[in-house]
Amino acid sequence: MKENTKKGVSRREFLGLSALGLASLTILPSWKMAGVRIAPSDRVVLGFIGLGQQALSDFAGFAACPGVQVAACCDVDSLKQLRFKKRIETWQAAKSMAPRCDMYEFYEDLLERKDIDAVEVATPDHWHALNTIHAAQAGKDVYCQKPLAFTIREGLEMVKAVRGNKRVLQVGSQQRSSKEFQKAIELVQSGAIGHIEKIYARVGAPPKPLDLPEMPVPGNLNWNKWMGPLNDPKIHYHPDLCPPITVDPEQNEKLWGAWRWYQETGNGYTADWGAHMFDIAQAAIGMDGSGPTEFIPAGYNGSTYAAMKYQNGIVMTEQPFLEGNDGAQGIKFIGDKGWIEVARGYLACSDKSKVPAELAGQRPLTMEEMKKRWEEMKKQAEKQGNKPKGGMAGSYETSSPHMQNFIDCVRSRENPIAPVEVGCSTNTLCCLANIARELNRPVKWNPATLSFINDKEAAAHRLYEYEYRRPYSL
Repeated sequence: MKENTKKGVSRREFLGLSALGLASLTILPSWKMAGVRIAPSDRVVLGFIGLGQQALSDFAGFAACPGVQVAACCDVDSLKQLRFKKRIETWQAAKSMAPRCDMYEFYEDLLERKDIDAVEVATPDHWHALNTIHAAQAGKDVYCQKPLAFTIREGLEMVKAVRGNKRVLQVGSQQRSSKEFQKAIELVQSGAIGHIEKIYARVGAPPKPLDLPEMPVPGNLNWNKWMGPLNDPKIHYHPDLCPPITVDPEQNEKLWGAWRWYQETGNGYTADWGAHMFDIAQAAIGMDGSGPTEFIPAGYNGSTYAAMKYQNGIVMTEQPFLEGNDGAQGIKFIGDKGWIEVARGYLACSDKSKVPAELAGQRPLTMEEMKKRWEEMKKQAEKQGNKPKGGMAGSYETSSPHMQNFIDCVRSRENPIAPVEVGCSTNTLCCLANIARELNRPVKWNPATLSFINDKEAAAHRLYEYEYRRPYSL
């Protein structure tokens, strides 16, 4: 096992970065993007923390935003560092920029860079809190992949760090920037289907216990650093958790990091897709920053689907939203005057006149279709130097409007479309749903006080808070 032998990491756990060194300062001249000269004062310089498939996809979105430069990257896998560096420097050369992307194994070193304005956090969920909190303390704005955190308390501490340090944070819940979801939210809030009574939100299966066999750790991976704050002795290395790649010849990951599917390291589809679908449902019914007050797991008292009850009487269930298509992730809002269905690339309403012409007649994609579209999109993006074509259905992983909104807010200091409080409330909902499932009984929560209601067992659950492995601390 490769150990973290770097000196001074414990110092950085307290992030004494108020007096940052200038050793890594890089002076970049003005340059052109799509024929438009970008002055240094308007340029936004990014660093990437976590360099798997998601970071590559997100870079494709950022590459389409005028005035963006990438100066550095960080990962605990040295091969992923090298792959990312090659991608960035190829893009820079194609855009007549001086090709340079510095590589780091320790994100603390990247955060010491004075020339970096903002960072992307695309690490596994259990690293999001420390990466984001330390970035905020170091004066960086953050684009943090969803779900915002691994536990409830982590999300709450991230809100404090972002607001306390006057930073901009955009959560990677890119459906917020998509026209079909924005239209669905508008229709619900305008009363197009009357008073909302029920919501069906299909996200997928919850996490399962880790059942992968232990395998030898490859020399290019610092597994000890990958583990970070996780302290569960049942967690061990398996390539599915941190999918391997090769650089020469380039062979990319054959699957998404499976850490998300196991309860020791992730929150399953409950959070992976719940951070999208539950998020939109909350936005539509005006529950951003709040949430349900009761969580009932599937199977309790013979129930078929997990349910979440809001104080205003609305009940949201995790069940198929579209008859005859159980596998599609999406949402159905049911009101006393009609219904609305929405999924990626799809919007339908009981009143057809409410659906814009460009969205009418479409249908939601199945999981297999989305996977196929994703592979096609990746190949196309790579051929075009990682610059995606806009408007392609299924291109959510390179959603440049969502990235552009973040870059605009880095410049304006306004709140982005998916700010940290939104990510926190959605993450809390997902964690609470999994807590109720693991306890196999209802759990009651007060969104105003951010506390359980007379439930010490739930309050002690690891998804509310767990003890970090030393030397890490929250």
